[in-house]
Amino acid sequence: MQKIITSALFVVLLLGVDWYVFQAVRTVSQGASAAAQRLITGGYWFVTLVSLLGIAWMAVSRGTPPTALRTYLTSAILILFVSKLVVVLFLLVDDAGRLARFAFRKLSNPPAPAGADGSPGISRSQFITRLGLVAAAIPFTSLLWGMAKGATDYQVKRVVLKFPNLPAAFDGFKLLQISDLHTGSFNANPEPLERAVALINRQNADLVFMTGDLVNNIATEVEPHIETLAKIQSKHPIYSILGNHDYADYVDWSTQGGASAKQANLDRLKQNHAKIGWKLMLDESHVVEQGGEKIAILGVQNWGAQMRFPKYGNLAQAHAGSGDASFKILLSHDPSHWEAQVLEYSDIDLTLSGHTHGMQFGVNLPGFKWSPVQYVYKQWAGLYSQGKQHLYVNTGLGFIGYPGRVGFLPEITVFELRRA
Repeated sequence: MQKIITSALFVVLLLGVDWYVFQAVRTVSQGASAAAQRLITGGYWFVTLVSLLGIAWMAVSRGTPPTALRTYLTSAILILFVSKLVVVLFLLVDDAGRLARFAFRKLSNPPAPAGADGSPGISRSQFITRLGLVAAAIPFTSLLWGMAKGATDYQVKRVVLKFPNLPAAFDGFKLLQISDLHTGSFNANPEPLERAVALINRQNADLVFMTGDLVNNIATEVEPHIETLAKIQSKHPIYSILGNHDYADYVDWSTQGGASAKQANLDRLKQNHAKIGWKLMLDESHVVEQGGEKIAILGVQNWGAQMRFPKYGNLAQAHAGSGDASFKILLSHDPSHWEAQVLEYSDIDLTLSGHTHGMQFGVNLPGFKWSPVQYVYKQWAGLYSQGKQHLYVNTGLGFIGYPGRVGFLPEITVFELRRA
């Protein structure tokens, strides 16, 4: 009963937003012919009806594996709703202004205002309404572009980091980080990842890291892409870790074999890391040697400060295996781990994380970046420093949920280590 009431209220909210926005559409189309107005009205409510039917279908099929149709339909409905909310904001401002002016006239009873020159023109309300519709086109076109182009518009970001304790043999050493591939979102299409791998290999990195979320949920999602990912080149072994999605915690295993099936899925995913040729690090440490000198690479399972994510990682165990290496790099998927635990280990010089995706939406300009995810994660994109310790949050190579990216495009990060 509670679900029925909640669903009914949700539908009423959607219809309320649609009715409110329709008033703006009707206002700006008043100058059109009667036939054009009928066409606009019919088209508007037809799209609304299709959206409601899509929501109903997704509610009925909830719990089934995501498909391309479901993903893109969800995104289309979301884009329409977000765009309509922008119009609603302008209409609320307009209605508030009209209410204030009405109250003022009732109280003061001044004569009705006349135009400055008596010439016809649009009213203040018409202007705000049109402005609202124009403003709504910004998120609408941006989110559509993010689906058509942004999702696979791979960007190489270059970061130079200086450390006084970096062994001399590693001066100029080049690291490359990728994260959050979410191969399940690519379905079986290898082309985007083939382009990404070619771009990765052109960087000629000494050492490559993958910092979690290889799949959306199921180990088999990566299997059509194993051959492609195995082509990634590195002068030293490629190290990887697990992210929150890799444990398949978001799958209802009660109808799919229970805990044993879930464990079998995780075991299969670990085997897939090995098939790709990556060294999966499970709360452990490895040494990379060059020119007779060494640095330590630590890798932990997923550990986040957010309560909704299980804490699988054991940093103490990974750190214990790193010994007295003079320079240490930690791979930890969730950036909230950094302030919660990592900073307590003062000899961990650089932490590499992912997880946030930059929410796949935001403003990313030189000197200014904004995304809704920043209200959840303090460190969410780019480089952060405290004392001599650094954290870099890669915004991810893949996507999940919304099949696109706006502002925070898919990222390949290249670090050049320098001895200060």
